[in-house]
Amino acid sequence: MRTLTLVFALLPVALWAEDIPLSSEVSAVTIYPQGATITRDVPFAAPAGQHTLILTDLPLRTPLSSVRVRVEGAEMGGVTARNRFVPPRDPETDAAIEAAEAEVERLQDALRAQQGAVREIRLEAEAAEARVAFLKQIGEGKEVATLDVVALRDLVDLVGKETLSAKREAHDALMRADAASRSLSDLKEELQNAEKALAALVPEAEARAMLSVAIAGDAPMEGTMTVTYTVQDAAWRPVYDLHLDRAKGTLTLERGAFVAQGTGENWQDVALRLSTVRPSEQTQPGDIWPEQRWIVKEEDEERYTLSDAAPAPIVMAEESVVGAAIKPSPKRLTAAADFDGLAVTYTYPTPVDIATGADNVRLALDTLDTEVELFAQAVPIADTTAFLMAKFTNDMGELILRSSEANFYLDGTYQGQRGIGMIAAGAEETLSFGPIDGLRLTRTILDRQQGDRGVISRSNDLSEKVKIEVENLTQETWPVRLLDRVPYSEQEDLEIEWSAQPQPAETDVDGKRGVLAWTFDLAAGETHEIRLDSDLEWPDGMELR
Repeated sequence: MRTLTLVFALLPVALWAEDIPLSSEVSAVTIYPQGATITRDVPFAAPAGQHTLILTDLPLRTPLSSVRVRVEGAEMGGVTARNRFVPPRDPETDAAIEAAEAEVERLQDALRAQQGAVREIRLEAEAAEARVAFLKQIGEGKEVATLDVVALRDLVDLVGKETLSAKREAHDALMRADAASRSLSDLKEELQNAEKALAALVPEAEARAMLSVAIAGDAPMEGTMTVTYTVQDAAWRPVYDLHLDRAKGTLTLERGAFVAQGTGENWQDVALRLSTVRPSEQTQPGDIWPEQRWIVKEEDEERYTLSDAAPAPIVMAEESVVGAAIKPSPKRLTAAADFDGLAVTYTYPTPVDIATGADNVRLALDTLDTEVELFAQAVPIADTTAFLMAKFTNDMGELILRSSEANFYLDGTYQGQRGIGMIAAGAEETLSFGPIDGLRLTRTILDRQQGDRGVISRSNDLSEKVKIEVENLTQETWPVRLLDRVPYSEQEDLEIEWSAQPQPAETDVDGKRGVLAWTFDLAAGETHEIRLDSDLEWPDGMELR
């Protein structure tokens, strides 16, 4: 036994296994519309031999099954991860959080002291009022009637002086209490601001998961352990500011992104990439199954239940549905887009900070410019004014993503917010930039026979005559595109004839049956008129719908 102990004692110390605790921070993040891939680069140094690198600062909600580890500078062995029975890590409190907590505590103490002072002042006022009440009781006592004139005069004088003094003291105390209460309000507001400042710092949750990685080497080792994993508690969405310059005929598209994360730890100085890839949604095409049909005798039909009439679809194993949707001013820094034909990726040029659970952080991506064709779109059947439209081709070489938060500006004036659809590279798009109040629209039904609009007519003929007018009350000429409609039919027995003066430039606009379009220039002060007639005929005994 002594010989064996001596042999172990003569072995180099570096050959003994050693646990090497390491601390890590998020170094890079790729965020998807839902979810993110997180990278932690952890440098290490270890003597020759077999050792275990231990991380105890992964967020508790880290999906351990998605953790992948790569080691450079040593031979990597087994990897173990767990989120229970994790050794406690050294408490680390940010200096800013400590200062904010101290300020909140100071203001709480000051508030309590000031509230006590106000209560003491009001007690003085109550005591003075009690003196007044006591003096009043003396003046109304039965003994007063037995006093002679001199004693009565002295008593009245005494009561009057003391009452006046007590009332003055009560008034003074109330004035001081009111002044103290006003300063109390200021102190409360200051405390609320301090509490908001503390909450804005978003202290991290203390719970963590643990990761251990075995390494080995014949010589001292120095390298980097890279840990990557995916999470669901992060997301980004595009936001746009669209600026239309009428004088230049240009549209400037400022692209940004709202980024948020709730991973349980703050990201500080991380390299950020935003990707349009959607790993949390369907990632493979749907499957198709054979459809078996058979026939049975009519007299046997009732013998078959609904469940027997057609075989149930084949239920595949769980792996057959892999990929199904999982619910889950000054110059700005901007990120340029990289479009590979499948997805768009934005790489932000500088490291960013994103606190866990905080409000959305807005990041500027890039700015694109294109030329536009301006015109006024008029829909008299729905509106009383025309709207300014900007038509353009996406010649900016990049995909414009769908967004529910697009802010529209006309010559620097905010026009409103609404969503926009995806605009592919090379596609045409038309966007509205608000009403043109000086272009007035009227649509008058001059004559309608055999029934009224919206009412079922039992006659076999219906005719309608409509007058449409566009009046230009502005000081400039406008190119106008006017839309209206006539009824259409897909039945031979329902005959529809219509006529227009002037004739429309387009029919069945955008594939919509019966929708007509006129284009014309309308000079300042002029009115453009369109006559639209329609006639419907159908057989007797039929109803028009």
